[in-house]
Amino acid sequence: MVKEMDVNMDTISTKVESTISHLKKKYDVLLALYHKLERTCGLIYVEHPDDQVCGELSSSLVLKLCWIMFLLAKGKILQMEEDLVISFQLLLCVLDYFIKLVPPAVLNEPYKSLSAMSINSSARTYRRTQNRSIRTSKTDTEIKVIEELCKEHDCNLDEVKNVYFTSFIPFLNSLGITPSSGLPEVENMSSKYEEMYLKNKDIDARLFLEKDETLQYDRTECLQLERTPTKNNPGYDPPVVLPQTPVRAAMNTIQQLMMILNSASDKPSDNLISYFNNCTANPMQSILERTENLSHVFREKFAEAVGQGCAEIGSQRYRLGVRLYYRVMEAILKSEEKRLSIHNFSKLLNNNIFHTSLLACALEVVIATYGTSRNASQSESMNMETDLSFPWIINIFDLKAFDLYKVIESFIKAEPNLTREMIKHLECCEHRIMESLAWQSDSPLFELIKQSKERGGQPDQAEPPNCFTQPLQHNHTAADLYLSPTKSPKKKVSSASVYPPPDGQHALANHPQKPYKSTSLSLFYKKVHWLAYMRLKNLCSRLLSDHPELEHLIWTLFHHTLQNEYELMKDRHLDQIMMCSMYGICKVKNIDLRFKTIVTAYKELTNANQETFKCVLIGEGRYDSIIVFYNSIFMQKLKTNILQYASNKPPTLSSLPHLPHSPYKFSHSPLRVPAGNNIYISPLKSPYKFSEGLLSPTKMTPRSKILVSIGESFGTSEKFQKINQMVCNRDHNLKRHAEVSTAPKPLKRLHFDIGQDEADGREHLSGDSKFQQKLAEMTSTRTRIQNQKLNDGADTSTTDQK
Repeated sequence: MVKEMDVNMDTISTKVESTISHLKKKYDVLLALYHKLERTCGLIYVEHPDDQVCGELSSSLVLKLCWIMFLLAKGKILQMEEDLVISFQLLLCVLDYFIKLVPPAVLNEPYKSLSAMSINSSARTYRRTQNRSIRTSKTDTEIKVIEELCKEHDCNLDEVKNVYFTSFIPFLNSLGITPSSGLPEVENMSSKYEEMYLKNKDIDARLFLEKDETLQYDRTECLQLERTPTKNNPGYDPPVVLPQTPVRAAMNTIQQLMMILNSASDKPSDNLISYFNNCTANPMQSILERTENLSHVFREKFAEAVGQGCAEIGSQRYRLGVRLYYRVMEAILKSEEKRLSIHNFSKLLNNNIFHTSLLACALEVVIATYGTSRNASQSESMNMETDLSFPWIINIFDLKAFDLYKVIESFIKAEPNLTREMIKHLECCEHRIMESLAWQSDSPLFELIKQSKERGGQPDQAEPPNCFTQPLQHNHTAADLYLSPTKSPKKKVSSASVYPPPDGQHALANHPQKPYKSTSLSLFYKKVHWLAYMRLKNLCSRLLSDHPELEHLIWTLFHHTLQNEYELMKDRHLDQIMMCSMYGICKVKNIDLRFKTIVTAYKELTNANQETFKCVLIGEGRYDSIIVFYNSIFMQKLKTNILQYASNKPPTLSSLPHLPHSPYKFSHSPLRVPAGNNIYISPLKSPYKFSEGLLSPTKMTPRSKILVSIGESFGTSEKFQKINQMVCNRDHNLKRHAEVSTAPKPLKRLHFDIGQDEADGREHLSGDSKFQQKLAEMTSTRTRIQNQKLNDGADTSTTDQK
């Protein structure tokens, strides 16, 4: 039903779309957690216990009790029920409760032994905590079960204990449930959930227990989508390789963040203190006070968004953010020290906006890591009190989006261990800022543009005239952006002008004042132009493939509007100006392209949101469709300019920006070897070190185990070096590929059997690729070794099956 509604989502209101989006998110979380509970209960409980006393206590009954109690607890504790991580931690608390409650005879090991050890201590704990809602410690015996659950599921024990004592035990007390009460009655628990469901009326999650078809994915379709692309070899039937479950993926992502912060502290390090002491005005006290004050704000707002019982969880998340904040700050200062050869960072370190922005960026990484922040590219208009998605963090800190933008790129470059997902998330946040958030009416951006105009310049005039034809590369850092404006670029900026003495006297104070330029404004406009042209080019490829000459005209109008009619962007969206520019040029060029067609194509873009074309500011708090905006505002403002494109002397065309894939480097991304071969090169990493980006052998996917086992068969690293020499001549291959190929071929994943080329189905010629011959020999050798081990009785089933 929801899938069918999704097809014509633009025909429904924004409020309904928001509600459906929330419902889908909640369903995805519930589905993932139910499947996780099913698998976990199958491992914990004996399906048919032999003990006559436990004969009526089946694993299916315990599953039902666990699920309904979890739904009750989740509904009572969490206001933001789509929080996967806290929900899973709560589920572990429920499992811990029932493991200790049921007879040991119905449990599998190791839970059978652990339950027997902790059952008495658990009863004492409940008696002690019955009259108080919070405890902060357990005896070693009491935590054995939950410790094993956390270990099994890669969950942080301290966080789960926090949820247990601050949320789960108060929930049990509110229902009058104690261990002495025995197993709760299914009917009683179900009736309590019924009351809650009738109040919310969204998803009756008890239907998961009944395998109701309306709550189940089409498993056949899922398996087909999840199969690895295969060759057309008859008789070759590779095993189905399923991706990580949502819960496992979430836990692994959190562990990666923990590995980064293991050596970090939530207090300034000795190196940071040394930087503080070198400042003319020591900023340490103000930094500590600011961090403490913002912690109260974050804790309070987090509790309002997630649930009042989750305030302490908010404090835990905040402390992680502070550790990342100090870590990145130190890395930025080290980089600046090396770049400028100075030690006094007094002006930067006493800048309140810099510190607030850096801390907000660190917290955004933590929030996104825990899965409570939706994709920043989707600007959903949901109640801020029930959603932690960006820009929630800058709103609660009263921070302007334009100020946060200044630190994002430096943050990414200063923390090399950020995962690809986190880098992409921060890049999406940056795009959100450039497309709309920085253009809000109270943004400092407009004051900077005004100052630039008063000097008689353009917002991006500081860049060379040919800057658009160059890749998006620069040497500006967060220090440059926060201490901007600086001296005119005609003279090299000295360290004295970037970090002046505290009395404000510049080294060149006795000389005539030169025009100032804003580095932050210049770089911002440069990035906005790249983003704008990237989206325009994408839209033109969908709509105007028969009129390629119009792309340059549309870009010129688009660029002119951003440069000279920037007031049109106030409280509006970059894509609104893009669509209006396209429609205006097509109109004067007599190309039949209607707004409905533009909007239909626009909806297919990854960054699209229906609110962009449905809800455009017309004036004084009044909003209407993009067609009304074009007719009443855009056309009236740019009519003279648009008509010039129909004359014999059109305006001078603007330069087209060069389009890089991303200004950020993904160090762990595989690089495809060109010239048609389905071969990818990844940075060499140890598969046994989680901190270096790969999972441990016990957590590796079937495919990664194949790669490791094949890699091990090579032996020494010298053999890898020889392979690298065969495939690293990238420039030569790129040139050859450009000469031979007429169109890009679809990328498909590599299989380690030699037959047909996946890209085009052609048979490999003998001796066509030394590298592929080596792979074939290596795979054959590996198979013989494994078969020999099987004959000798060794257990290598895992490797062979993969």
